[in-house]
Amino acid sequence: MFKRFKRLFGKSNPMVNVIRLEGVIASGRSLSASLNAKGLEPVLVKAFRKKPAAVALAINCPGGSPVQSALIASRIRALALENKVPVYAFCEDVAASGGYWLACAADEIYADQNSIIGSIGVISGGFGFPKALSKLGVERRIYTSGLSKSTNDPFKPESPKDVAKLKVMLGDIHESFKAEVRVRRAGKLQAKETALFDGSFWTGQKALSLGLIDNLGHLRQVLQAKFGDKVEINDIKESRGFGARLFGMKARHGLATEFVELGLTALDERGLWSRYGL
Repeated sequence: MFKRFKRLFGKSNPMVNVIRLEGVIASGRSLSASLNAKGLEPVLVKAFRKKPAAVALAINCPGGSPVQSALIASRIRALALENKVPVYAFCEDVAASGGYWLACAADEIYADQNSIIGSIGVISGGFGFPKALSKLGVERRIYTSGLSKSTNDPFKPESPKDVAKLKVMLGDIHESFKAEVRVRRAGKLQAKETALFDGSFWTGQKALSLGLIDNLGHLRQVLQAKFGDKVEINDIKESRGFGARLFGMKARHGLATEFVELGLTALDERGLWSRYGL
């Protein structure tokens, strides 16, 4: 109450709103934390409201959907420009792949010397079961209209033609990612693109020498250096716990089916984290 009174009637301390971008970037549901443009919209708007001294992004993200990465980063930039508020990114354990895409939405990027940074690439994975059904005595029946409708069917032998098409698509997405990094880190990159954009990832210390981040430092330490020891750091949150996610599931599928789907999603997410030893 006293802080609110000071802001209304007296000289207030600088306020920095913090958006915590933690978890995998995904458009679908998840039992763990996941990030997507729709879910983050209220938090992003609230963070930039009433013109704070700055907005800080606290990032702990191994990547995920390139579309959602682009949507979130674009929205952050739009709000920053509209409200004329600087944005600072603070990478924690990992800001890789889509997580680094989010970091690039900031005007300056900071990390711990041991943070995992980079992975500027695109990946697509799956499994193939071309002989599984015959061993089980199961006959699969699938009908399509359109020659490419069953591209990369996991129950058919892998097709070189399908793989070639997939690689073209991945290449297009990769180019989009690279273009974003070029624009946001213009004049700062300190290595050849062949090395920076091959999907490799590095510690924060090495990322600094490559120009992928601006400096080493932690959120409170850096913000106090920029805005003074009395800077007020305010976490922006949207309350949505496990119960809300649980009862928000689609009733027509039933809870059992939903939990199976969420379990498979959790395995995919675990795989993303494990790439970085986390």
